[in-house]
Amino acid sequence: MNTAEKTQALADQLAVNPLDPKELIKTFGLLGIWVILFAETGLLVGFFLPGDSLLFLAGLAATPIADAAVGTRLSLPGLLIGAPLAAIVGAQLGHHLGARYGRRLFARPDSRLFRQEYVEKAEFYFRKYGPGKAVVLARFIPIVRTFLNPVAGMLGMPARTFLLWNVIGAILWTDGLILAGYLLADQITKVIPAEKIDRFILPAVALIILISILPIAVEVLRERRLRRAGTPGN
Repeated sequence: MNTAEKTQALADQLAVNPLDPKELIKTFGLLGIWVILFAETGLLVGFFLPGDSLLFLAGLAATPIADAAVGTRLSLPGLLIGAPLAAIVGAQLGHHLGARYGRRLFARPDSRLFRQEYVEKAEFYFRKYGPGKAVVLARFIPIVRTFLNPVAGMLGMPARTFLLWNVIGAILWTDGLILAGYLLADQITKVIPAEKIDRFILPAVALIILISILPIAVEVLRERRLRRAGTPGN
């Protein structure tokens, strides 16, 4: 590959839509999935990344319909081992940052990407469900899974205790969604021809995103009703 081709390849990677899981998988492959999971669970700037749909599509990408569905083929062992490890390490980093810097970590004004309500929501779940249950459940709730880890550190959850529930939650979340995509692939091909599978991927991903944000939507509606009734939300 000459210099011009390398430059063009780099430009193509930089132009990738970070909200498109299919494009992310096709462009960055297995390593990219690990990095994205680490960022979404360990770095506060990664809360907008499409973790749920990314994992589901990654499962499809480990099946014979990978090329038609996603555009590349991934290793199933690499996904089942690497994905939870990346999510575990990322969350542990988030917990460490919260324990070390406390509320200073969140001392920033609201912006287009960051809202103080994200932190408040994570803290609400932590106090409502208790440390262990909250760490596991947060894995399945977008945004909350990013902010709950540093919140757990900030509120004094011991690192060893956090690690135990972190491992459980990471395995259930990552491997659960990967295996869902992997196992459903065979059923999908019984209904949709492999050469036409590509046109059905985006609607399927949209459904996964809708399901993943449903808990937050339900909680928001519940709190609004409580506020109208004059009752505290928590």
